[in-house]
Amino acid sequence: MTPVVGAAMYAETLSTYAEWVIADQRDLELADAVFPDVLDNDSSALVSDIKSKLDGFSGRLGIHGPFRSLPLDAHDPKIRTVVQDRFKQGLAFANAIGATHMVIHSPFAALGHYRPDQKEFVIGSARNTLADVVPFAEQANCTLVIETIFDYNPATLVEFVRSFQSDFVKMSIDVGHVFIMHTNSDAPPPDYFVHAAGADLAHLHLQDTDGYTDRHWIPGDGNVNWKELFGALATLNHTPRLIVEVDTKKGHDPRLAAAYFESIGVAR
Repeated sequence: MTPVVGAAMYAETLSTYAEWVIADQRDLELADAVFPDVLDNDSSALVSDIKSKLDGFSGRLGIHGPFRSLPLDAHDPKIRTVVQDRFKQGLAFANAIGATHMVIHSPFAALGHYRPDQKEFVIGSARNTLADVVPFAEQANCTLVIETIFDYNPATLVEFVRSFQSDFVKMSIDVGHVFIMHTNSDAPPPDYFVHAAGADLAHLHLQDTDGYTDRHWIPGDGNVNWKELFGALATLNHTPRLIVEVDTKKGHDPRLAAAYFESIGVAR
């Protein structure tokens, strides 16, 4: 069965793409909760607007959670508390709109393999951060999907995700991020990350790049080998959420990505 891609966007651009999303019940991710103003102020009007624009939508809905200045591996207890509070605010917003996944960022920023003591320190700190958040995610019926950022070794993130032994902590691959690491180091390409994650892969951000920086280009405009990526996805026994992540505020149209994927015979 040909996979169907969805898209990430903000509520303000949802009206442009809602009909396209709803027609095929495409995966959808809203990014408004990355902003502190949304989390700290009354969002009831925003929630109502989203629900109104999504009338008739029954697909898989998620959000991008807050991430700026919020290190998952915060070791300082006071900073950790701030990170936990922000994640809980994000989950509350997700619950209000009926979202069932929230993207958070990987804690692994090393360019090479961690020494064992370094890895355990980062994993321990990140687990402490999420210890109070995972039960909140379970109550909200919202899976935390941990997105590759500077990840060099897929096994490290997979190990971290699996350490929770929870259906509410899964892995996310940002294809562009992984491709940058692959281009600038000897990190493996995106399809290797898919095979490494296996059944724990719940979500992907689909964006293209030349490998130089985080371009968020329409797939097909960069150097990612999309046929290899979707070939790896075809080996899975499930379909992760497939989210085209381009800047809709700047007029970048995710429908062009779907058209490109259809033209090369991998998705629509």
